[in-house]
Amino acid sequence: MAYSQSPKKAGTPREVLKWLQSLDLTFFPKNVRRDFSNGYLVAEIFSWYFPEDFHMHSYDNGTSLATKQSNWSQIEKFILKQNISLMKEIIDGTIHCKPGAAELLVQEIYSILTNRRIQTIQKVEQGFTDKAYQDQLPMVARSTASVAIKSNLRLSEVIAEPNIITNQCKVLAIIHRHIEQRKEERTQDPKRFDVKPTLGEQAVRLSSLLAHKSEPNLLMDTSQAAC
Repeated sequence: MAYSQSPKKAGTPREVLKWLQSLDLTFFPKNVRRDFSNGYLVAEIFSWYFPEDFHMHSYDNGTSLATKQSNWSQIEKFILKQNISLMKEIIDGTIHCKPGAAELLVQEIYSILTNRRIQTIQKVEQGFTDKAYQDQLPMVARSTASVAIKSNLRLSEVIAEPNIITNQCKVLAIIHRHIEQRKEERTQDPKRFDVKPTLGEQAVRLSSLLAHKSEPNLLMDTSQAAC
């Protein structure tokens, strides 16, 4: 099957894209983050290598959270059975369309099934956040704290894990990361934020060499004063 269009901003190495094209999939992933989230294409990829373990009539190409969980539950059972190493964090990030998760998942599957090393390693932000994207934006266009929470905590995550304490911890982590990023921005461009130096920063400090040289004089002055 020939595909007329290539993925848009897939962030996937060329050798992986060629491999996907060779598998003659039902459809080619134009948006890796969206098209791999429900696990249907992942199951289809594995079915080419393990046809007896994957029957595509058992998988649904829907977009609901229930469909994603059902598909991935079957895939994870197979992964566990075959002792295949795929991190749970990558799978969860793919399900919830986290930045970079699906791209990393496809690269991992490619390496596992083909036993080949990827020449071009894609850098992925730890925790699958949008920090890399935010860093590319001018400071005035970067997210506020509330937008950062909406961007990095998906509704599907809250539904899948309704524990209030768990979600509160996720929110606090996002806010902490946002505050640290703001501090970094203030350091990089203090004039924009009208950051004034503190009294300690304004104070003139002697170098350690000058300080040592001045110590004898200070001792002499104090001894003369005592006399």
